Amino acid sequence: MIWLLHVLKQRSVLWILLIINLLGTIYGYIWYGYQLANTPWYFIPFVPDSPTASLFFVFVLIGFLLGRNFSLLEALAAITLFKYGIWAVGMNIGGILISNTITIENWMLILSHLGMAIQAILYAPFFRIKTIHFLFAVIWTFHNDVIDYIYNMYPRYPLLHEYIMHIGYATFWLSLLTCFLIYSVAIRENRLTLDLR
Repeated sequence: MIWLLHVLKQRSVLWILLIINLLGTIYGYIWYGYQLANTPWYFIPFVPDSPTASLFFVFVLIGFLLGRNFSLLEALAAITLFKYGIWAVGMNIGGILISNTITIENWMLILSHLGMAIQAILYAPFFRIKTIHFLFAVIWTFHNDVIDYIYNMYPRYPLLHEYIMHIGYATFWLSLLTCFLIYSVAIRENRLTLDLR
C-alpha cells in the first residue's frame, strides 16, 4: 500500500494521467459528436457523460500539479468518474452479450472506463471535498439521470435500446451506490496529503 501511495504522488504520474485524460476527453466528445449535433443546446452539458467526467478530472489534476485543491471539481470528478466508468463497462459488456461479438473498440472502451473508476477511488482520499460541494455533485448526478431517462438524452447504444427502462433503473441505483462510496472514501477527517515527489 505504501508503494502505491508513493507512485500516486509522483509528479510524472500526474502528468501522464493528465495527458491520458485529456486525450480521452477529446476522443469522448468526438464519439458523442453525432448525438450532440442532434441535441437541444440546453441538454448538451448533460449528454456526454464520460468525457465530461474525465474533463472534471483534468482540472483536478491541473490543481494537484499547481499544489491546489478545487473542491467542487473534485466532488464532481469523484462521483462521475466512478459512476460513468462502471456504467460504460456494464453497457459494453451488455452489448457484447446481446450481439455475441466483441471488437477492439469494446476492449478499449471497457479498459479506459474501468480506468476512470479506478482513478476515482485511488485519488479520492487526496481530495479536499467540502460538504456543500459534495451535495452539489450529488444533485448534478441525479439531475443528469433525470435528463437521460426522463427526457431521453441517454447515450445511444442501439443494441440495448429495448432494455432502456431497465438500464435507467440500474443507473439510479448505481448513482446512489456511487454517492455513498465516494462519501465514505473522500469525506473524512484523516485525508491523505498529496505532497508531490
